[in-house]
Amino acid sequence: MTAFETSANQIPPSQPAPRPPQAWKFIGTSLWGVVIFAALFLGQLAVVGILLLRQEGPVNFSSLKDVLGGGVALSLSVITGLPAVLLAIWIATSRTRISFADYLGLRWTSWSNAAKALLALIVLVTAWDMLSRALGREVTAGFMVDVLKSAQADNAVWLLVIAFCVAAPITEEFFVRGFLYRGWSESFLRPVGAIVLSSAVWTAMHLQYDWFFFAEIMSIGLLFGYVRYRTGSTWLTVVLHGLNNLAATVQTMWLATHS
Repeated sequence: MTAFETSANQIPPSQPAPRPPQAWKFIGTSLWGVVIFAALFLGQLAVVGILLLRQEGPVNFSSLKDVLGGGVALSLSVITGLPAVLLAIWIATSRTRISFADYLGLRWTSWSNAAKALLALIVLVTAWDMLSRALGREVTAGFMVDVLKSAQADNAVWLLVIAFCVAAPITEEFFVRGFLYRGWSESFLRPVGAIVLSSAVWTAMHLQYDWFFFAEIMSIGLLFGYVRYRTGSTWLTVVLHGLNNLAATVQTMWLATHS
């Protein structure tokens, strides 16, 4: 055996190149979406279960309805859903070897883009409010007035504001405009299909509303999805979502005070 042959035999076989980081596509995003939604449900259910057990008397449908209708219980359930969703999304994104922030589009955009997006949201919501009044409807859902009154009775309006204006926007935007949009937009759906489907999912998460508010939520979802596509920023949709919820909460407080 020659010296050349000896050194050649000592060269270790080449290793296969590592798989490049890649987002989940349609099926993977959809399946992980179910897991993340289940985590959200369980995180919220945990608080409801604890409050039910702390109540006096039997645990039945009536007691469950009382707990779910309370402002404190609803606020706490929304808040506890946030860490459950963050954990589930982190597990899903870590398997792609793409950073959590990059996968979800957790970056800011220009203030010019932010101003334009905020103006578009104001115009859209104002148009829906005007249509609601023209149809003789209330501009805010009746159950929200009841929830706010319950929170006021328990001196927990501050908790309601944190839940609706901070926890809920982060939870829903990270899930819908962050995780779902990212994966679906890189599948056969492309960005347009991802915007429509993720907005439909977001609308379906608000089963407490009627058809009119469903339509309004869907239109807002389409706007948020377009903002996510144009700016690449999920943080911007979080801020818009929080401001929209804050405006709705202030409006509900005014209606609750004058009703």
